Amino acid sequence: MELVADDLQAFAVFARHRNFTRAAEELHVSQPALHTRIRKLEHRLDTSLYVKQGRLLHLTDAGERLAAFANDSRDRAAEFLGTLDALPPRPLVLIAGSGTYLYLLGDPIRRFVAKGRELRLRTGDAGATLAAVREGTADIGVTALGVPPDDLECELLAQYPQTLITRAGHRLAERRTVRLKDLQDEALVVPPKDRPHRQQLERSMLDQGIRWSVAVEAEGWELLVHFVRLGIGPAVVNGSVRTTAAVRKIPIKDLPPVRYYVITRPDRTERVSELRGMLG
Repeated sequence: MELVADDLQAFAVFARHRNFTRAAEELHVSQPALHTRIRKLEHRLDTSLYVKQGRLLHLTDAGERLAAFANDSRDRAAEFLGTLDALPPRPLVLIAGSGTYLYLLGDPIRRFVAKGRELRLRTGDAGATLAAVREGTADIGVTALGVPPDDLECELLAQYPQTLITRAGHRLAERRTVRLKDLQDEALVVPPKDRPHRQQLERSMLDQGIRWSVAVEAEGWELLVHFVRLGIGPAVVNGSVRTTAAVRKIPIKDLPPVRYYVITRPDRTERVSELRGMLG
């Protein structure tokens, strides 16, 4: 049997006053509306909750027990809510990719934690980041996106050119900029085929009819840079990726920049405002 909490509490007020007029005034409803709610309660319970004797109203045994139940439920709810108020606020949850943590978010996270704020970190690619923010399992996300979704708050954090990285002795090492056609017949160090960066690079190469091959697949920017440093082959990376003096970075003119966004749900804006301000 379904008992509506508001109806129970309305009956508890009526039971205390034993008077429709005074109970309705306390509840800020009309007397007929209160009378209807209690009649519906009686109908649901299939029993009378009060009787009229002369000008006075008296609770039946069922009415006494329902009033006690309603008061007990109210007290338990208040006690439970009080325990919630006493709990410390849960840490903010931030989700981002490994490269984003390595090259973009180190200083903001350090400043946020230094202020005594709690922060829980998760890793995930762009798809996982968007899903976690939408589902509410993460409060804020940072990831690279081509087109930001309409249902989330997306604020541009940074953008970087896509760059070719190679060892100093490579034929393109002294160039100030390159185009994709300059990579004709190159064997490249690339991410695995299921990674968005690899897929976007393959589409761009195919659109321009450029032949190329895979020197080695590497998971994560650091391993990719390591293979370039070893002389396995050049690679195309986000301009945010850090390298060493042994590696040259050359912007690629005909690839779009990589744009990183801070992503939140509209209903979490106030909760994440401090961290979002630090990220920006």
